[in-house]
Amino acid sequence: MRSLTPEAGAAQSPALAGPAPIGIEAEPLSAREVLARAVAEHHPHMALACSFQKEEAVLVHMLLELVPDARVFTIDTGVLFPETYATWRELEQRTGVRVEVIDALSPDGRPWSADRCCGERKVAALERMLAGLDAWVTGVRREQSSTRATTPKLGWDSGRGLWKVSPLADWTEDQVWDYLEEHDLPYNPLHDRGYASIGCAPCTLPGSGREGRWAGQGKTECGLHVG
Repeated sequence: MRSLTPEAGAAQSPALAGPAPIGIEAEPLSAREVLARAVAEHHPHMALACSFQKEEAVLVHMLLELVPDARVFTIDTGVLFPETYATWRELEQRTGVRVEVIDALSPDGRPWSADRCCGERKVAALERMLAGLDAWVTGVRREQSSTRATTPKLGWDSGRGLWKVSPLADWTEDQVWDYLEEHDLPYNPLHDRGYASIGCAPCTLPGSGREGRWAGQGKTECGLHVG
């Protein structure tokens, strides 16, 4: 298999875009194969973004089987659900992973607001975490929303200049649940209460797909996976 790293002398855009054929080659691979390939090329300069939803439980388990010292990080806005913090603790206890925490609280003490959290604090926190990495792993799946329907398993994040790995891109909801059950993995109990997607408590309601996120605001993404 060809390297995930752009070949020397390969044509790239001003944003350092990687060669498109490599992403296409990843599509027939299983989630574990995509992860294994990314680990082989980029560990330890690769990290999994974890929001403690069911998809990340799957990915943490897969990743730790491949490399026990895998890097996992979360962005803490200070307004996550209590259930999310509890899931975080349980995932660490059950798997032994130590989650790196990227603080998205306002450094100037200004009160929390949805606009500043999504458009300013969370995105800035992600940029800090990704600086110096070669790749980041996400739990994005195509069926979650129309904005994610064309997500590649492996793509070049041109805005940030690194690889974006989404091993579960073609997984269905049932496949995620089957994996959790098969491996007896902890997951956020809010999923059992109708929350298909879970973010910050003030902006998340029960709903399928991502319809419970910023309900009524005509918005489905916070900015982390836009662009």
